Amino acid sequence: MLFQKCPFEAIQIINLPKDLDKDTTHRYGPNTFKLHRLPVPRPGQVLGLVGTNGIGKSTALKVLAGKLKPNLGRFDNPPDWQEILTYFRGSELQNYFTRILEDNLKAIIKPQYVDHIPKIVQGNVGKVLSEKDERDMKQELAADLKLIQVMDRNVGDLSGGELQRFAIAVAALQNADIYMFDEPSSYLDVKQRLKAAQVVRSLLRPNSYVIVVEHDLSVLDYLSDFICCLYGRPGVYGVVTLPFSVREGINIFLAGFVPTENLRFRDESLTFKVAETPQESTEEIETYARYKYPTMTKTQGNFRLKAVEGEFTDSQIIVMLGENGTGKTTFIRMLAGHLKPDSVEGSDVEIPEFNVSYKPQKISPKFKGTVRMLLISKIRDSYMHPQFVSDVMKPLLIEQLMDEEVVNLSGGELQRVALTICLGKPADIYLIDEPSAFLDSEQRIVASKVIKRFILHAKKTAFVVEHDFIMATYLADRVIVYEGKPSIDCVANSPQSLLTGMNLFLSHLDITFRRDPTNFRPRINKLESTKDREQKSAGSYYYLDD
Repeated sequence: MLFQKCPFEAIQIINLPKDLDKDTTHRYGPNTFKLHRLPVPRPGQVLGLVGTNGIGKSTALKVLAGKLKPNLGRFDNPPDWQEILTYFRGSELQNYFTRILEDNLKAIIKPQYVDHIPKIVQGNVGKVLSEKDERDMKQELAADLKLIQVMDRNVGDLSGGELQRFAIAVAALQNADIYMFDEPSSYLDVKQRLKAAQVVRSLLRPNSYVIVVEHDLSVLDYLSDFICCLYGRPGVYGVVTLPFSVREGINIFLAGFVPTENLRFRDESLTFKVAETPQESTEEIETYARYKYPTMTKTQGNFRLKAVEGEFTDSQIIVMLGENGTGKTTFIRMLAGHLKPDSVEGSDVEIPEFNVSYKPQKISPKFKGTVRMLLISKIRDSYMHPQFVSDVMKPLLIEQLMDEEVVNLSGGELQRVALTICLGKPADIYLIDEPSAFLDSEQRIVASKVIKRFILHAKKTAFVVEHDFIMATYLADRVIVYEGKPSIDCVANSPQSLLTGMNLFLSHLDITFRRDPTNFRPRINKLESTKDREQKSAGSYYYLDD
């Protein structure tokens, strides 16, 4: 009846994810997490996996590595391998599992939590690398991953980023048929992420498999040859989609809709703005307050930072781009008044006294008590304010954490709480250092939207340090580019527009970006591709407008 009445397809019927009974690959026990289907690796290609935390990516890796025998959902009487192979017959997975069983394929997993490595591996970095060096690549990889200077240190003394690069090197030095990397970009800056991606791609051989789980979507895009998305309910069930091309897979994830299954798994999609700034019309501009800061220098030990004077307005997000060790955090702390600059040039501009709310890079909870107690003690007014609750707390899913003890929170949960507290403090400037750390790709999208909406509504300014390219582009109204020798002598440029700033920054990294036509997200061009050469010769590293 209904269809006869409805003109021009006014009603569309789409499916929503529901708990499936069929295609169960593995279930841990009664009423526990279950995984449906499996990603299909192909020899000689990199498979990228994208999806929320707790949706079965690490489980899928364990199954594909042959470390976890899939029980097809029958945890009480698990099937034997013969039955499992029959179950997968006719798919590429049958050949894959047959190879695992018969050829004894060797699988190596680079673990997700690199900060746990010192508990398992002790001793001298150079020595550990030499022990693992089956491919005789130690010197080359150590140079690529900048591990030369930490060769004589103990594994326990490495920083997060050094541990990550060490873990990637250890995996890449071994001879294996299946290489798996679980989040290879956490703790790394943009330059190191690209380097790590090149190392991962260098492991491809015609009959080897490489599988990567990655939340930084631009790195995933650069790394992979094809992609499987995972959707479902975190901690309850996860479903793996069919393999897609890289572009399509990431766009599906951002859109929250799987066309092949006609299924929507997220309410909102994410597209990237084309407009330069939110305030285009001239009448509006006068209502924005402008702030200036002078040219400042600061020397700490043997590191010297010079910040060129600049100005910013409210309702603006300024993203700081630069490698680790270029003084981004130092600059933030000078603005916040935590650090006194050594000299200030052009004395007519004082360092204005700003009221600042700061979310540091490293979050170490010392608070004893629940999240609710923490929020009430730190940001009582915002916590009671309905607008703050709906703009910030609801999307970041803070409700579910209210009664958890702060000390028991995971990295991602802490990050969300820290972000809430940072935005909840009344301030003129919000300084946010790496909001994407520990968040999965879904939460990064949410966090970006929350920060952007909050800054616009509250008419405040935010300075953000972010290495996830997709997030940085989405957030930035203007950018500050850091140049120079990391940890020795650096310059923070004046804030510039997204286009000129990105161009400058990318020219140092020697990579080019193009835009995706559907949602305008930035995509890294493969090195030396036609597009890459074209854009470099035109000097437009940050996409030409088609």
